[in-house]
Amino acid sequence: MDTNMTERTSPTQTKWRKVAYGGMQPGFDDNHTDESFLEEMVTNANVRKRDMLKVMQDSVSISQYLCIVTLTGLVWIYTLRSTLNENSLLLLDVTLLGLGFLILLLTQEMFSLNLLFHYILNISFFTTSLYLLAPIYQTLTRSISSDSVWAVTVSLLVLHLFLHDYFGSTIRTLEAPNNPTLTSCISLNASVVASVFMASRLPSSLLVFANMLFSLQVFLFAPLVTYCIRKYSFRLHLWFSFSLMVATLAFVYTLHLFLFVMLLGLLVFVTVVCPYWLIRMQEYKFEINGPWDEAKLCFEIVD
Repeated sequence: MDTNMTERTSPTQTKWRKVAYGGMQPGFDDNHTDESFLEEMVTNANVRKRDMLKVMQDSVSISQYLCIVTLTGLVWIYTLRSTLNENSLLLLDVTLLGLGFLILLLTQEMFSLNLLFHYILNISFFTTSLYLLAPIYQTLTRSISSDSVWAVTVSLLVLHLFLHDYFGSTIRTLEAPNNPTLTSCISLNASVVASVFMASRLPSSLLVFANMLFSLQVFLFAPLVTYCIRKYSFRLHLWFSFSLMVATLAFVYTLHLFLFVMLLGLLVFVTVVCPYWLIRMQEYKFEINGPWDEAKLCFEIVD
C-alpha cells in the first residue's frame, strides 16, 4: 500500500538534454554531463601537417631579406670609410632603380606605361624633397656621439627585421588583396629613421642625399621587387635568393671573417634549423575540440 503511494507521488525522472540557454534542468546540476558528452571530442582537427622542404622554401624569403639588409649595412660602412664616393653611390642608385622598374615591367601583367609614368612622377617629387632635406639630415645628430648613433641604428634595424612582412610589400601592388599591416608600417618607419641616423654622420650633403636615396630604395622598393619575383615564378625567386646569399657572403668575407661566420651561421639557422624545429614541435602538439568550445559565426559580414 505504502509502496504504491510512493510510486504515484514520486515525479518521473526527466531526461537530460544538452541546451545552450534555458537555465537549469530539474533534477540535474548546472554542470551535469552524461555519457555522450565526450563523443563529439575531436583531437588535432586544426593542426596542419607541414613538409620539411616546403617550410625550408618558405624560410628562404627571410634569409633573402636578411642579406638585403646586410648589403645595405655594407654600403653604409663603405660610405663612412670613404670607399664609396658621391658619384659611385649615385650611379648605384640609378642602376638599382632602373633594374627595379625593369623587373616590374617583366613580372607584372597589369603594369602599364601610364602606371609607370605615375610611379616616375612620384619618385621625382620624392627625390626632389629628399635632396632639399639633405642639409638638414646632415646636421641632425651633430651633438650626439657616434657610439649612440650606432647603438640606435642597430636597435632600429633589429626592430625593422622583427616586424617586417617577409611575404608581402609595404607598397601595395595591383594584385595585393589587403593593405599593409600596422607592424609592417612600423618596421618601415624604423628603417627610415635608422637610415637618417646613419646618413647624418656623412661629411657632405650630396653624399647624405645619395645614401638616403639608396636606403629608401632598398627598404621601400626592394620588398616590392622581391614580392613580384616570387609571385611571377617561385623557381626564379629561389635562384635569385641563393645568388643574393652567395654575393652577400662574399662581400662580408672581404670585410671581416668573424662577420662572415656569424652571417653564415644565421642563414643556416633560419633556413635549416628553424624549419627542422618547427617540424619536430608538431609531433608534440595536442589540440582537443568538443562541445565545450565557444560558438563561432559561420558567415562573413560584408559591407
